[in-house]
Amino acid sequence: MTSSSLIDPVVDHLADLALWEAELAADPGVADPLSMVSPLVARLRQVPDPRRLRGLRHPLLVILVLTACATLVTGNDGLTAIRQWAARTPQDVLRSLGARRNPLTGRYLVPSERTFRRVLQAVDGDALDLATCGYLADVVRGDAPAPQVPAAEDEPAEREQRRTATRAVTHPAPAGLLPAVAIDGKLLHGTRTGVGQVFLVAAVTHDRAVILGQRQVGDKRGETTVTSDLLTPLDVAGMLLTLDALHTTKKTAQLITGPLNAHYMLILKGNQPLALQAAQALLSGADTKFADTTDITGDRGHGRTERRTIRVAACDDTLFPGAREAFRLRRDTGGLDGVRTSKQIIYGIVSLDATQAGPHHLNHYARGHWTVENRLHWTRDVTFSEDDSQLRTGAAPRNLAAFRNLALNTFRLAGRANIAHARRDLHDRTDTFAVYNI
Repeated sequence: MTSSSLIDPVVDHLADLALWEAELAADPGVADPLSMVSPLVARLRQVPDPRRLRGLRHPLLVILVLTACATLVTGNDGLTAIRQWAARTPQDVLRSLGARRNPLTGRYLVPSERTFRRVLQAVDGDALDLATCGYLADVVRGDAPAPQVPAAEDEPAEREQRRTATRAVTHPAPAGLLPAVAIDGKLLHGTRTGVGQVFLVAAVTHDRAVILGQRQVGDKRGETTVTSDLLTPLDVAGMLLTLDALHTTKKTAQLITGPLNAHYMLILKGNQPLALQAAQALLSGADTKFADTTDITGDRGHGRTERRTIRVAACDDTLFPGAREAFRLRRDTGGLDGVRTSKQIIYGIVSLDATQAGPHHLNHYARGHWTVENRLHWTRDVTFSEDDSQLRTGAAPRNLAAFRNLALNTFRLAGRANIAHARRDLHDRTDTFAVYNI
């Protein structure tokens, strides 16, 4: 009776390790077939692996790609769910990603939850954001195909799509609008790390709510410290950047109108008392005085009505660096009966002159700034349960937020308005991997 030998499996295992180490040491500039087919895979390959080569079993690319695809699917909002979903990845997908192969069984392996957790804690968040947002830029520029998310053929238009179409008729955008980007921060309430809670600052487009970039700061007051790091890698030349009062500093204004070659809309509050007083004096007076530079719009929905009145006056650098117009925006809100029960008045400045932006344009830009609250912060909190996350170690909270941003961008570039609806459509793993041409 012939006994089975352990030599062959060991030799196969050593051969697999040698081949894999050779692939790791290969020139990163040489494109492999999967990277040529999947632009996202090509971008994620550029993320540096923080682990030491000795004892390394699972390639970083496998972990990043599986996390990105799992995050698209409803219910996969934590690492346990992500790994459970990834565990049933088809063998051909794992093989194409270069997953580790068990020499005894011949099957390709999915990393354990512990490996997912440890790796995502260590991966550099800036590098991951650069890769995921780089994929977005490839799609927008036309260098990569737009992602496709399947939907039922007889499925009616999503409610958000119908609402957007209705608003385009009832509140048409004025001609001559510049591409606009909102800059704002978000606290991840459920997270705790060694330095406290995680606070992220993002740049989001007004029109399609696409996330262009993201940076982490220590707290809300640190937002202004990363404005340059966030915006400099982005191509924002000729765009209008809308920022809240926290960012209203001379340094930020000079950065936007100078090296970035863009425009700003800034809010004036107590942190700029002299500029605020000057704007209040410039915009004081009866309504008849500003009849030609006033715009009024109204909204009705979600159980309330809103009336937005903006008046505009010309100004110059003596008020604030780069300023060309100051505005006063009054919001009157109330119930559906039309009775106004509250009002709010804010002052602001823009670096656009009257020929570039009239009152109607500024009213539109000011309202568009809230895109970041409604279509980024709210969606990540409610649809992706971000504030319920209990991740507490390393860069994992920030990195999962980056994958949620990638999912949001993917659905919106695919033309889907209701993110929760789109996530439920991806119930088949083949369809999910096909979104990124894997």
